[in-house]
Amino acid sequence: MTRGSHTQAEIWSQPAAWRDALAVHAQAEATLAPLLAARCDQVIFTGCGSTYYLALTAAALFQEQTGRIARAVPAGELLLHPATVLTDGRTLLVAVSRSGATTETVRAVERFRQEQRGPVIVLTNYGDQPLARLADVALVIEKGQETSVAQTRSFASLYVAATALAMQAAGRDDLRAAMGALPDLAAALLERYVTPARALGENLALDRFYFLGSGARYGLACEVSLKMKEMTLTHSEPFHFLEFRHGPKSMVNAQAAVVGLLSTGSGRHERQVLAEMAALGGTIFDLAEHDAQVAFVSALPEAVRGVLYLPVLQMMAYYRAMAKGLDPDNPANLTAVVTLSI
Repeated sequence: MTRGSHTQAEIWSQPAAWRDALAVHAQAEATLAPLLAARCDQVIFTGCGSTYYLALTAAALFQEQTGRIARAVPAGELLLHPATVLTDGRTLLVAVSRSGATTETVRAVERFRQEQRGPVIVLTNYGDQPLARLADVALVIEKGQETSVAQTRSFASLYVAATALAMQAAGRDDLRAAMGALPDLAAALLERYVTPARALGENLALDRFYFLGSGARYGLACEVSLKMKEMTLTHSEPFHFLEFRHGPKSMVNAQAAVVGLLSTGSGRHERQVLAEMAALGGTIFDLAEHDAQVAFVSALPEAVRGVLYLPVLQMMAYYRAMAKGLDPDNPANLTAVVTLSI
């Protein structure tokens, strides 16, 4: 295989993985129902690296839609500092891992189960690994499996499943049904925006990238920022939109790209931030439902279209890695599964 071929194929094949995620959730709906309906004092989403960022966005979405307390913590914190995470009450734990074998996540869930803290839902791409066996219900998205080290197809497929889970918990069958349009929308976005994604990614005059997202989009901003770091070895940071004004904007100049994951509800304020960064000389790239360089035109409610921010930005990182002579399939110093002696 040629350099980057796995990553390219995994990004472009996402529609099938998203369909699989929706089908797997639908098949598990009845077994998930009592867990989601059970009385719990809080819902904790956990993962490591990319899947911690997935936990961030999934927890925000879950609380927004259900009104129940939900938050995200790295699995390492749940393992090493459980008193900062857990209470004396019951917790619903949603553990996310592409491999299902990440040491911190497996050990944290093992302890959680031993202490009988509450039910466990697992989202993973590999059902034959230890994490799935620890779950009350495991959603296994096999078509999200990857060869590349950096997560693209896997992350998006798991996030589709997490979104469906949140909509089920909220009793929003209408929104879950609307998600059926996502795979075709992903395919259209990949075709329509490959040229601008490639142009920005291959612009090596840019030496830093800032990804801005607020609400449930902050975790997505963290994830695409990580893709830029992993694949391209480029300085990259995520921020909430309004926080970017409080110091970080001092780094914006003609060598900076500022990428905005715009919302509908707060779009006016977010666009003002981007306008200010453009006035400082930054290159602006924005994504939104309408009136943006990447326009989804999905006609989907905002709560279920978050995954659409990912494919074009993943492509951008892929093309930047290729332009820099790097191999996005095998980023420096990384492995697909982190195993530790804990």
